[in-house]
Amino acid sequence: MAATERKGVDMTTGSIAPKLLNLAWPLVLGNLLQTAYNLADMFWVGQVDRESLAAVSLMFPLSWMFVSTAVGITAATIALVSQYVGANEGRTADRVVAQTILLALAVSATLGALGWAVRHELLRTIGAEGAVFTEALAYIEVIFLALPLTFLFFAFRSSLQGAGDTRTAMWLVFISAGMNVVIDPFLILGWGPFAAMGTRGAGWATFIARGFAAVVGIAILLRGGFGVQLHPRDLRPDPGMLRRLVEIGYPATIDGWARSFAAVAMAAFVAPFGAAVIAAYGIGVRLMSITWSVAGAVGQAAATGVGQNLGASTPDRARRVTWVATGATMALLGVAAALCLLFPEFMLGIFTDDTETISEGVRFLYVIAPAWALFGGTMVIQGAFRGAGQTKVAMALSFLARWVFRVPVAIGLAFTLSVALPVVGTLEVGLGIGVVGIWLAYATGALLTFLVAVFWFRLGRWTEGVIEDAPGGPDGPDPESLDVGEGGNDGAVDDEGVSDEGVGVDPDAPAGTGAETTDGADIDD
Repeated sequence: MAATERKGVDMTTGSIAPKLLNLAWPLVLGNLLQTAYNLADMFWVGQVDRESLAAVSLMFPLSWMFVSTAVGITAATIALVSQYVGANEGRTADRVVAQTILLALAVSATLGALGWAVRHELLRTIGAEGAVFTEALAYIEVIFLALPLTFLFFAFRSSLQGAGDTRTAMWLVFISAGMNVVIDPFLILGWGPFAAMGTRGAGWATFIARGFAAVVGIAILLRGGFGVQLHPRDLRPDPGMLRRLVEIGYPATIDGWARSFAAVAMAAFVAPFGAAVIAAYGIGVRLMSITWSVAGAVGQAAATGVGQNLGASTPDRARRVTWVATGATMALLGVAAALCLLFPEFMLGIFTDDTETISEGVRFLYVIAPAWALFGGTMVIQGAFRGAGQTKVAMALSFLARWVFRVPVAIGLAFTLSVALPVVGTLEVGLGIGVVGIWLAYATGALLTFLVAVFWFRLGRWTEGVIEDAPGGPDGPDPESLDVGEGGNDGAVDDEGVSDEGVGVDPDAPAGTGAETTDGADIDD
């Protein structure tokens, strides 16, 4: 068999900060480029009318509910691939990649079909009405069709990321995001020979760009040489490996749903305050998504570093990776928040010239931007837990952040509820301070969750890893897929002809040619 070099950053040796930066910066840039998908849609749709802008704003948390499912599934991929690579079990990591592809296709097809069937009910549930309902429906129908493409891309990205290659995915996001930005005005506004499709055009632009990213990503995996490789013979369902992916991934999927449903709930809380507030909320969340893109990317880098070090049985180094990543992220997001607080009208004016929307958006930033560093710190620590395979802990933090510290606080601050008690009679509950109470709930939840995350991580119960049954996954090695006769993983050279010492390469060396990528973003909205 021809030798295939396994490229990637080895986080198990050397200075932590430079290697973490080498892993993180392509993820940060990739996430920011991926955010361009959403920002481009917001900008061009904003040129149509306020109702179209409100529609896409309202769809942001709903569409991310499905993206969060993909993130959850592939969290298991990152944990397993990184730990197998750290343990020099590269061929087993390849098997994880193939089973991830199968799982991603099955889940995305199911969700797409279910979402299409109940699309009207979903929109009514989150409060879409009138013209906003019509435009939101046109947008979300196309997004449902794009779900398999989105999931395939996430499978590609997480596979390479676990192996320590983050640059390839970055380049692929760069190209696909650029396609989205270029196509948007033609399909949304009807430039050139195209008919103006409004929000539906934004959906089709996203479909085309994600389709390109998915096809190229799978081609790269089939080619190999980027840390892991997709072998067609591994695409047979492997019940043991699929079970391991589900066991590790389902808490991360529930985590994503908890975040997304909470975002849907928060959007529903915002909806009664009118189109201007909805639009301001959408723009504010988009600005926050830039900071989440940075924090999510560093959290993904931390997941890779933690996974590799646990695979190599160096938990103390995994702990240091996490604290370095957390501190750097919080410092960077603190600077970003300061810029938004100094120039809020300018930031909001990029997306709209509606004075009422800008006025409400300024209040949004004044309340929430000071908490951005806390959001980011928590996301990095959650990434470390996922890299260790402790996805249930990351899930618990998400539930606390949203369903204990955010949603109830938003209800109590923003609204006044009438509660009928047997003896006392009707009692008014809640402060009823309006939409600013919703903004305050975000900041309060960020602070409390960060404190809990730090405490939980310092307990140190995450250092065991999840590949104690390796090699070959939970059911042991598959002799046929391991190709032992050609030099399997039990010798000094694996079946691809790579020495155990060669798993990591010079972090300054190029990660290979071809296209690279995140939506990455572990989007925390």
